[in-house]
Amino acid sequence: MKKLIACSLLFSGAFLARSAGVTIPIEKYQLKNGLRVILSKDNAVPVVTVYMIYDVGARSEEKGRTGFAHLFEHMMFEGSANAPKGTHFAAVESNGGTLNGSTHPDFTDYFEVLPSNKLATALWLESDRMRSLSINEENLKNQKEAVKQERRLSFDNQPYATAIVDVWPTVMYRNWQSSHSLIGSFEDLNGASVADVSKFFKTYYAPNNAALVIVGDIQTAEAKKLIETYFGDIPSQPQPKHPDMTEPPGFQAATKVQKDALARVPGVVIGYPGPKRRSPDYYALHMIDAILTAGDSSRIRQDLVKGKQSVIQYEAELGWPFASALDFRDPEPYAMFILYNPNFTAKQIVDQVQEEIAKLQDTPLDAKELERVKTQIRAGAIKDMQGSLSRAKTLAQYAIADGNPELINTELDVMLAVTPAQIQAAAKKFLTPDKRAVMEIVPAPNPQPGTPGQQKEGQ
Repeated sequence: MKKLIACSLLFSGAFLARSAGVTIPIEKYQLKNGLRVILSKDNAVPVVTVYMIYDVGARSEEKGRTGFAHLFEHMMFEGSANAPKGTHFAAVESNGGTLNGSTHPDFTDYFEVLPSNKLATALWLESDRMRSLSINEENLKNQKEAVKQERRLSFDNQPYATAIVDVWPTVMYRNWQSSHSLIGSFEDLNGASVADVSKFFKTYYAPNNAALVIVGDIQTAEAKKLIETYFGDIPSQPQPKHPDMTEPPGFQAATKVQKDALARVPGVVIGYPGPKRRSPDYYALHMIDAILTAGDSSRIRQDLVKGKQSVIQYEAELGWPFASALDFRDPEPYAMFILYNPNFTAKQIVDQVQEEIAKLQDTPLDAKELERVKTQIRAGAIKDMQGSLSRAKTLAQYAIADGNPELINTELDVMLAVTPAQIQAAAKKFLTPDKRAVMEIVPAPNPQPGTPGQQKEGQ
């Protein structure tokens, strides 16, 4: 999940194409066991990124097992048959590399960035835990406690975070797969068993449910040989069936007030059900987001932060807060989070934002403003793609979400072709008060132990 409260965020490095004067080299193929492989050679610096993405995230969880995808991400660092606990970190960091993993609504990813002569080390580590993860009672107990502590430190003891993670999904969605807490509850974590973990591993952490991306200073023939050596004999599993995430028809506008004992400044979340991924409206809304929130010249910055001085900080994006435009998958919202001046009310802030949207609905965008926004997008995309890790992440998510990593070389063309008429039409279609969900976050005294809104640990 992206860091909360960061102004003017929102240009995904996904949008990089020939029209920007850059073409990303790509070679893709598939192993016999179904593992998708994407190679992107760049010999500019002696660094390589190995990025493994699994097509399973928090929205694939079952009732009673919330937080399971995140728990399993932690389990993946508990060691494997030939790389005992601690080996993975030691092998990467002792060679000057970095590594991490993260859980998202619709995928889970892991990566290593290393000197290019250590490519084999990263592939061996990733393949060994795909093949033979150490799943036992001790490791599970350790990681249950680690995840609980992470929740306490990163969410339950941070202002706004619990409201956004636990409450906002219930305001925005009605299908449980999307409306449940993506971090999970203590009760559900306590209930997870070794058998549950083993089943999850066998179901989702198979080569045919994953993609391997390698970006950087590689020799293609040698890389392919290493991939076949380490991954080629890992058996595939029956293709997992992902849950139906379709939202019921008839979305109704709603407002919820959530008290937050840790908040010192009031906040408000405003969201609208979003379009299908990679539809014309998807690109138009991405452009609308840039017009409203990206950069010092954006409309919210100029009109609400500097002009009315009603807004203090904000962030917004297709898929906010758990996804980005890059990994946006239907159903996802277009949403924004605003901290505002306490001299204003939440209703006034919502009305002011809606007024900015109404300007887009009522008046075609000026050509000069549109060109400025497109220039920002183009420049930001090129800059973002210079790093091997960001490039690998983009390729991986295109491979998983679209089955087409080559989109990295074409999507910006589509984005930059959006017209003022398309922007106006998308604003009218999606960003209307009758399709708006609102959550007001109100600073409040500490609740008494056991009162609603306070996370309790399961017995």
